[in-house]
Amino acid sequence: MASGVTTAQSVAFASNGLEGRYATALYELAAEQQQLDAVLDECAALARLIDESAPLRTVLDDRRLDIRVSRKAVLSVLDAQGFCQTLKNFVGVVADNRRLPNLRQIMAAVDALASARRGEVVADVTSAQPLTTTQRAQLQVRLAEAGYSRITIRERVDSSLLGGLVVRVGAKLYDASLQTRLFRLHYAMKGAA
Repeated sequence: MASGVTTAQSVAFASNGLEGRYATALYELAAEQQQLDAVLDECAALARLIDESAPLRTVLDDRRLDIRVSRKAVLSVLDAQGFCQTLKNFVGVVADNRRLPNLRQIMAAVDALASARRGEVVADVTSAQPLTTTQRAQLQVRLAEAGYSRITIRERVDSSLLGGLVVRVGAKLYDASLQTRLFRLHYAMKGAA
């Protein structure tokens, strides 16, 4: 990580942007109804469901579908999976507002908002291969050395990185991937020619 480049990215804090506004509304509604823990668990379950179900992602992303058809399809999936009424109503509002393609990002924003309210920092770690237990522990130590003591690591695998990893903590990006190093080398060699 020490050799990676740190670049300032636009801060995608949980309460900013479209996804943040929806996330904040759901978070506050769940807190008001004293169902916060249950709704947060179900948001995480819905995010996993979207990640694991290609047909569901197709319904969410296909803007050619009639809004009533896509709304009915998504709500029937939520019914079949046993999601609570609060989350089903929320997804219905998202569908009515033609924001179903943003549903996965909204669920991520809910998770980020909950982490921020708990005082946790989330590190999004993308690696070429799944991290081993040892690598995860080493990463946790390195992040603690960088001043992130209360940190939650969210992992993702992207084989296009070829090797190494990319760590995003808030607005900071640490890119130590082989793909980026090769990219830099390519442009350095172009400049020398």
